[in-house]
Amino acid sequence: MAKAMARHILVKTETEAAALKKRIAGGEAFDVLAKKYSACPSGKKGGDLGEVRPGQMVKSIDSVIFKKELRTVHGPVKSQFGYHLVQVFYRD
Repeated sequence: MAKAMARHILVKTETEAAALKKRIAGGEAFDVLAKKYSACPSGKKGGDLGEVRPGQMVKSIDSVIFKKELRTVHGPVKSQFGYHLVQVFYRD
């Protein structure tokens, strides 16, 4: 079965997510911003979701993790929880 290693930042608004994505693109560390701004418990670990398998995450996040380019910050991605920035390290 496929698996992947990913991290994310969850915020309430698309505007917040876009602003954080811009800060990451400008050189700020994803994990530092996740610890400070993410509403998800994974934020305490720099947004680290650990190893995930298809179907473990909500559909919109699952499709990013298993179909989008690696090592790129994707988003804002909307889910019922808010807006996410997602970065995938590897997938097999």
